[in-house]
Amino acid sequence: MTNKTKRILEEASEVLKLEAASIRALADRIDENFANLVTLICKCKGRVIVGGIGKSGIIARKIVATLNSTGTRALFLHPVEAMHGDLGVVSQEDVFLALSSSGETDELNMLLDRIKSVGCAIIAFTGNKHSTLAKNSDLIIDVGVEKEACPLGLAPTCSTTAMLAMGDALAVALINQKKFKSDDFKRFHPGGALGQRLESKVGDIMLTGSAIPSIASDLKLPEAITEMNRHSLGVILILSPDQTLLGIITDGDIRRAVAQQLRLDTLSVEQLMSTNPYRLLTDTPAYDALNLMERHQITVLPIVDTKGKVKGILHLHDILGKGEFKFNGS
Repeated sequence: MTNKTKRILEEASEVLKLEAASIRALADRIDENFANLVTLICKCKGRVIVGGIGKSGIIARKIVATLNSTGTRALFLHPVEAMHGDLGVVSQEDVFLALSSSGETDELNMLLDRIKSVGCAIIAFTGNKHSTLAKNSDLIIDVGVEKEACPLGLAPTCSTTAMLAMGDALAVALINQKKFKSDDFKRFHPGGALGQRLESKVGDIMLTGSAIPSIASDLKLPEAITEMNRHSLGVILILSPDQTLLGIITDGDIRRAVAQQLRLDTLSVEQLMSTNPYRLLTDTPAYDALNLMERHQITVLPIVDTKGKVKGILHLHDILGKGEFKFNGS
């Protein structure tokens, strides 16, 4: 390992340690205000409206998304847009959650008097309990951090991580208080179909039998490509005579071989295959398969039994529904 690589890894490790320490510090400081906030939202007849500017605004949007998907109605309000008409979405029955590490964000603080006049409760996620935001809030949730991971102390890093973590803590606490169940989760996702598929075992939705693109390891690459094209899944599994998974060849493997100007007509399957592909057991929940696919940006997984023998193949479309979704919900 070169000195440059070592420095990069040390710097990255230090950032992760600082952010982890920031979250641990929140756990030590959390107080009754948090419990009061959960109670307030549970009694709320309106929505949780979350506002923030810049990086805090991005965190606000994520908190809104998490709340909406777990049974708490929420809406993101951009403070600047609010001053140009969007403030009309705020009602007396809502709870306004304001995010600002410094508590001195002008665009956000300009809203406070207007929101108070509506009669909406104001909650501050801030690291400064003596700030303008804190002084104008009904409840203060301390999300302060000792320092940012940014060496210049300028880019929000630990502070936005702390806000995000506190938002997740709020969502989970509300899940428990509202007794939100997996059946409820399915109702908040497209047509309920995604939720149902995610609860399935991969063995229930995988392709089996002749639908599995496979070939023996002693054959040439052109034969593998022919079989791969016949199934149109972009992969082919390499199997031993007893159906044990030996490897996998993907469209990407073939493209890379072409880029390297390799003679595809002379290559054997064994020369090109990846010998340790990701795989799952038949009783794996579909949501675990989806997480693995998204984490590694892959669309197809071999499904095997405990002895490594192939029982099926799972495509991303089998989980999400053909043509309906892409990675990251886009």
